[in-house]
This record gives sequence, structure tokens and C-alpha cells, in this order.
Amino acid sequence: MVLLFFVVRHYGSDALEGASQVALLLSAGLAIALGMAVCKQPWKSFESAIESNFSSVASAIIILLLIGAVSGSWMVSGVVPTLVCYGLKIISPKIFLLACCLITALVAVMTGSSWTTIATVGVALMAIGSALGYSEGWTAGAIISGAYFGDKISPLSDTTVLASSTSGTPLFTHIRYMLLTTVPSISIAAVVFFFVSIFHSGDAAAHAQEYVDALSSTYHVRPILLLVPIFTLFLIVRKVPAVLTLMLSALAAGIFALIFQPEMIAVIGAGENGLDFASCFKGLMNTWFSSTSAETGSEAVNELVATSGMRGMLNTVFLILCALTFGAAMTGSGMLQSITEALTRRIHKRTPLVATTVGTGVFCNLTTGDQYLSIILTCSLYKKLYEENGFESRLLSRSAEDSATVTSVLIPWNSCGMTQATVLGVATLTYLPYCIFNIVSPMMSILVASTGFRIVQNVKK
Repeated sequence: MVLLFFVVRHYGSDALEGASQVALLLSAGLAIALGMAVCKQPWKSFESAIESNFSSVASAIIILLLIGAVSGSWMVSGVVPTLVCYGLKIISPKIFLLACCLITALVAVMTGSSWTTIATVGVALMAIGSALGYSEGWTAGAIISGAYFGDKISPLSDTTVLASSTSGTPLFTHIRYMLLTTVPSISIAAVVFFFVSIFHSGDAAAHAQEYVDALSSTYHVRPILLLVPIFTLFLIVRKVPAVLTLMLSALAAGIFALIFQPEMIAVIGAGENGLDFASCFKGLMNTWFSSTSAETGSEAVNELVATSGMRGMLNTVFLILCALTFGAAMTGSGMLQSITEALTRRIHKRTPLVATTVGTGVFCNLTTGDQYLSIILTCSLYKKLYEENGFESRLLSRSAEDSATVTSVLIPWNSCGMTQATVLGVATLTYLPYCIFNIVSPMMSILVASTGFRIVQNVKK
């Protein structure tokens, strides 16, 4: 934490370009050295923990790379510009943040994935928010709040299934019980976003028209381009695996780019002979894996349409691997378990138990850098303690989700925080104060526990 403090202080927004990763690796090295010298843990235990952590995120890394490909191809093909142009005509500036929250919540419930929701709908909403004169922090906060609410209560969500299964709670019992804390949290967030939108100042019409004119003059904006997001949504509803869905979505957008934006593809491919095969081939490949840009005549719009493709996700992958190495060092040495046991040794009452569980979920996100590990560790560490004190497993699963799931996106070196910062183009610490739902959820969990509402305790004699 000291290393990361100095890294963020001296590197600022560039901290995730490599310095944070080095800090995590140095800390992992120290933890392993202490584990072997003081805790007498063999190297094999650390090696196994690292291998286990890496294997658990293999599919997530592929998804990250494919999100980069989708982001690039959706922009170059004109899908995002089309969504922005139509969205500016439909969504009122006076309810924009509330609309962001509700739209992403609905999509996340249907998809079961906050990552997919933010990488598709979220990117378009960021562009619309910029055109309407909203700060990037507020827009990103509304998008993330809605997406994580929908993800949290969706039966298709992997984190929801993980929390329920790890704690031994039936899935729909877990979801229904979460509503007692989740609905009040999202209601507070919705009210905040509504009033911020109502009192939003600025010439939204002028901003919006500037964006529409610049995008329309650069891209061929046509309704048929909306077939790509409709096709993607169809795959999601059909429960096609995320990797295959993103792959097919990127491929479809690439085909549409060749058909509707051929001149731009040729320029990206550095074509000197017009629309020849070589320039189109290179342009399409660059759209998926490399950085792209377009001159629209507006500096703000130029920043909007610039993409980084798969290559832009490499720092995120680097960070995830370093964070998981540190998490493996903490768990392999037994340090994390020892800290938790020391905290819970004298805890038996309802409110302190839930508060400690919530705190552990946040602490695990800080130390392991991954929400999946945080959920598993939190539920595993407290499962026996909840049983011994007569509390139902659904209280544990809810407390874990109210903390480990929703706070992961607020931590810059966590896989979720780094991913969403990269996808949305907004630094984690910039959007953090505006993620109302994610901030309120842990506190709401403790507040509801303190009232004892719908909490049953059967203490064994």
C-alpha cells in the first residue's frame, strides 16, 4: 500500500503503465520471502497458488483482448457513431445520467455481465455524455453503477453464481435476499443521478450538434449499422459464451466496416493505391489489434473516435497477472487467513460480523486484485463462523456480494478497476467518487444488518 501510494502520487494517471505492476511484484516478492523464512511455507505452495490464480483468469484475459477488438471495430465500422447520433436525438440531457444507469442496469440483467455491458452500451453512452457536456466522471459513474447493479442481481452473472455456490446458498434465495440491500442502494444512486441531470448546466444542444455534424461528415451513419448491436444482443440472450459472442461481434463489425466505411479502412491500412486488397486487409487487422484515429474537424470528437484495439488491453493484462501474483503470495503464505482470523476471533454478534465480512471483501479486493478471488476467500473464511453463530448462509453470500463484487471496480490495480478505466477511457480515481451504487452498497449491507431486518439467528446450545 505504501509503494502504491508513492506510485500514484508521482506517476498520476500513468501509474498503470507499469509502475503499479512493479510495486505489486515487489510486494509479492517480499511476501514470498517472509512466507518462506518466517512462516516456513515451501516454494511449492506459492507456485501452486500462482498457477491456480493464473488458470482462473485465462478466459477473462481472452475476453479482455476481444473487448479491445470489439471497441475498435464498433468505432471504425460506424456502429458507435450511429448510436451516438441517434442517442443524442432521443435521450434528454435533463435525465441523461439516470437514463445511463437504467439502460446499463437493464442490459446487465439480461447479459449477466457488467464487463460486456460497459464495453458495448457503456462506450456509446460515454460518447453521448461527452456531447451533452457531462463530465466523464459522472457519466462513467452512472454507467458503472447501473452495470454492477444489473450484474449483481442477474441469475446469469458469474459473480452471483460464485457467491451463492461458495457460501452454500441456493441461487434464487441469494438473489432475493440481496434485493433487501441492493434496491435501496440503486434507489439512492438513481435519485442522485436524476437531480444532477436536472440541474446540469451548459449548452447541451450546441455540444450535441457539434458531435452530430462531425460524426456525420466522417462516417456513413445509417440505421442498418444498428444490426451489429442487435446481433450481439441476440447472441447474449441466446446465452452464447462470452468469448464466442465478442468474437462474432467483432467479426460482424469488421465486415460492416469494409462495406460502409471502406475509405476509412483504407486510410487505417495506409493504402496508397486506394481501395486495394492490401490496404483493406491491413486496415481491418489494425482495427482489431492496433490504435486507430480519424480526423473529424473537432478535437473533442477526435478523442472520442480514437481506439486502441487489443493492444490497448495489454497494460490491463499485465496488471491482472501482477495483482494475481501478489494475491497468490498473500494466500500461499497464509498471511491473509491469519489477518482475517485475528479480526474475527472475538466477533459473534450480528452487526460486527457483517461489518467485518464487508471489510474483508474490500480488503481482499485491495490485496488480491481480483473480485473472483475476493468472493471465494471471503465466503470460505467466514462460512464456518456464520454456521457456529447460527446465521443463515444467505447473509454471508449477500455480505460478500455487497462488498467484494461492487468495490472491485473502485480499485485502480484490481482487474475490474483497470479494465473499466481502459474501456471507458476514464481513470479509476476519476470515476470513483461518482459510482454512487458501488459506494453505498457496502454501507447499506451493514446498515440493514444493524436493524436485524429479515435476519435469523439460531444459536446452538
